[in-house]
Amino acid sequence: MITASIVLFNNDFEILKKTVNSFLNTSIKKKLYLIDNSNSNKLEAFFKSPEIEYLFVGRNIGFGAAHNLVLNKITSNFHLILNPDVVFSPEVIPSLIKVLHENSNVAFVTPKVRYPSIKPQYICRKHPTLFDLLNRKLKFSKDQFLNREYRDRDLQKPFYPDFIHGCFMLFKTTDLKNLKGFDERFFLYMEDADICRRIDEIGKKKLYYPKVEIIHHHNRGSSKSIKLFIMHTSSAIKYFLKWGFN
Repeated sequence: MITASIVLFNNDFEILKKTVNSFLNTSIKKKLYLIDNSNSNKLEAFFKSPEIEYLFVGRNIGFGAAHNLVLNKITSNFHLILNPDVVFSPEVIPSLIKVLHENSNVAFVTPKVRYPSIKPQYICRKHPTLFDLLNRKLKFSKDQFLNREYRDRDLQKPFYPDFIHGCFMLFKTTDLKNLKGFDERFFLYMEDADICRRIDEIGKKKLYYPKVEIIHHHNRGSSKSIKLFIMHTSSAIKYFLKWGFN
C-alpha cells in the first residue's frame, strides 16, 4: 500500500485537481491525505472519495508541520510527499516503488522533473552553503552555480545527490517515521534540505531516478514575493545555524 500527503494553501484548483487525479490513477492500493492550511475549507467539497481523507487545519501551520500531522496515521509501506502542482502518469509510482524495493539503503526516491514547457528542472543539489545561496541570488560565479547542481555529470543516469528538492519525495514509510518527519522549525523552505541532511545521519541515501519523469508547475515564489523571500531567508538562517555555513 502507498499513502501520500499534499499540503494545501490557496492553491490553483485546476492544477490541484490534476495532481490529485495523477495519484488516484495509480493502479495500487492507496490513500491520499489532503491537509488544508487555508482559511476556508471550500476545497473539501471537491475531493470526496474513499481514497481521500481531508484534514482542515484552519490556519497556516507551515509545510513540514502539516505533513507531519499524518505521520501517526500512516501504516503504508511507502509514503509520498507530494506538492499540489505536480502531474504524472500512472506508471511513475509503481516504477519508483520497484526501485525502492531494490535499494535497501535508500530512504526516498525522486524522478526526473520537468517544467510544463518540458525544460528540465535541476532539482539535485549539493548540500547548501551560505555562498551557494548568495550566488544563486547575486550570480557571482556561473561555474560554481552549475557545479552545485551536478551539471557536470550525466543527469540521464540515476545517482545519489546530497540534496533533492522536495516536490515529489517517495519515502519508505519506516524511514520517514524514524526521522520523525520534517523539522517543524522550518515554516517554509529548507525543510527538504534539512531532512536530506538527517537522512545522511541515519546512514541512508536519496536516489534521483530519471528513468521516469513528472511535470512540476514550479513558480519560484520566493523570487517574486517579498514576503516569501523573507520566509526563505529566515529558513536559510535556521538551516545554517543548525548545520553550519559550509
